[in-house]
Amino acid sequence: MFNTVLFLRLAQHKVDIVLIGFFAWVALLPVFKFLWAPLVDRFEIPGFSRFWGNRRGWIMLSQIGIFLSMLAMAFTDDRSLPMTALFAVLLAFWTTTLEVAADGWRIELAPTQAEQGPMVTANLWGYRSAMVTAGSGAAFVAGQLDWTWAYLAIAAIAFAPLPVLCAMRPEPGHGGGRAVALMTGLAASAVILFCSLLLTAGVGWLLLDLTAQAGVSSKTNVTPYVLAIALLPFVALALALPRIRRMGRDAPARRSTAIGPYVDLFWRYDYTVLAVLAFVSIYRMGDVMALTLSHPMWNARGYSLNQIAVADGPVALLCSMAGVAIGGWMAAKWRMPLALVVGAFGSAIGNAIFAWLWWAQPSNFAIYLSAGVDQFAHGLQGTVFVVYLSMLVNQKYPVAQYAFLSGFAFLIPRLVAGASGAMQKQIGYDGFFLMAGTMSAAAILLLPLMANAKPRPDDA
Repeated sequence: MFNTVLFLRLAQHKVDIVLIGFFAWVALLPVFKFLWAPLVDRFEIPGFSRFWGNRRGWIMLSQIGIFLSMLAMAFTDDRSLPMTALFAVLLAFWTTTLEVAADGWRIELAPTQAEQGPMVTANLWGYRSAMVTAGSGAAFVAGQLDWTWAYLAIAAIAFAPLPVLCAMRPEPGHGGGRAVALMTGLAASAVILFCSLLLTAGVGWLLLDLTAQAGVSSKTNVTPYVLAIALLPFVALALALPRIRRMGRDAPARRSTAIGPYVDLFWRYDYTVLAVLAFVSIYRMGDVMALTLSHPMWNARGYSLNQIAVADGPVALLCSMAGVAIGGWMAAKWRMPLALVVGAFGSAIGNAIFAWLWWAQPSNFAIYLSAGVDQFAHGLQGTVFVVYLSMLVNQKYPVAQYAFLSGFAFLIPRLVAGASGAMQKQIGYDGFFLMAGTMSAAAILLLPLMANAKPRPDDA
């Protein structure tokens, strides 16, 4: 949600389409959540975790971070794009941290494929309902008032679950005074959030300075450089795998708290891990590309914020929930390769339909039909994909390994999505969405390589 609403807001303010594409790189932050996912397991939030447990403690901190980031976005002027980017990155970071804690909890509660189907369905129903409500709600409020009020409304909704969590019973084995735990947690949160603001601002200033010195601007064709960077993870993995596969049980890298969960993933799947990671990197490529420019395309085609609000709201919500339900049933009942194939073809259709929308006469029917098909297909594909990733992890490291896999799955798509504005200028909106549909279908070509990937037995 934090990206799609921002893309629409920037398009409404006449920001260049290439710069809007650059903002897709904000969504790269969740790709690297595996870097701090082990911290969610290892460290507690003072006060919050002592009373409510570690999972809820991190969720409460993340909700406060999301709320404050939304408030800052509400009062940020889009003529100052660096400030907009700063708070967009903070919003992405705290949203991702909340997902890390929730994903680990989900995998621990449902370790088998049959259990994960309904669990993921319920989880994605809630997630997509919140995402669609926030996205369409923001467009609706912006259409009636302005973007400041839109972000304030989303911030209020994001804050609402926090009092509910505060009123919940303590985690078994935890306890003490509720009021003291709450005050301690709020004080610790203030310190953590302030430090994260300073760190993000410092790193952001350095990156902007380096890109300015390199001469990167909205007129720069960044696509070749992005594709070259996207290949680096595979090169690094290929070089490291021969050594990893020979590691014994007591190798320091396998026992390390920081990198042990990730080394374990490569050790268990051996060279097959390259095919698996290539597949997961491509499987959602078309979705991410289409999501980046769908809202700017609607704006360019002349659709109003009220029409976008309905397409992104009731239409998207109902169709997405139907897709999630069917995807959850497929993941629980079908062989996983077949479910993945159906998901990929559905996503290809959902992406390509926006090419038709570009040429169709603007109407409520056209935008609602395209949004409905797109959301149904992505809900189905996304549910199957989450179950597939959940089945790859070792139950000894559910948080870290799922964070790595789900992050790696979007590394190349979000890198390439940053160049989507430049691509659109070359091939137009219709060509862009046809390309996105082709990318979704292309993942099927890798299925024969990884469909029967089996991990090595644990030598413990």
